[in-house]
Amino acid sequence: MVFDLRPRLKMAATSFVVAMALILAVVDLPAQSSRKVLSNPEPPYPEVARRLRLSGVVKVQVTIAPDGKIKETKIMGGHPIFVNSVEQTLKDWKYAPSATETTTQMEFTFHP
Repeated sequence: MVFDLRPRLKMAATSFVVAMALILAVVDLPAQSSRKVLSNPEPPYPEVARRLRLSGVVKVQVTIAPDGKIKETKIMGGHPIFVNSVEQTLKDWKYAPSATETTTQMEFTFHP
C-alpha cells in the first residue's frame, strides 16, 4: 500500500504559514512602538546586589498615560532587590504625548 502524503504536507505547510503570520501580527503591535521616549534614566544597580554579586532580569509591563507619564506598572518577574530599583526609576520616565494610553513590556538586565 502506498500513501500519498502530499495533501497532508500541503495542509501542514499552510497551517504553519498562517500561524506564523498571526504570531508576527501580535508581536508587531504598532501602538506599542509609536511612543517616543523623552526621558528614560537607567535603574541604579543596588549596592546590596553589588556586594552579593547578584545579577538578574526584571520584566515589567507598563501602561503609559496620554500625557506621557507611566500610569501603571505590573512586575512580570525578577528578583525583589532589582524590582524596587526598576519601580523607583520608572517614576521618572517620560514619553511623548499621545491621543490614547498604550501598554508595553520592558526588560531590565542587571550585572555586577
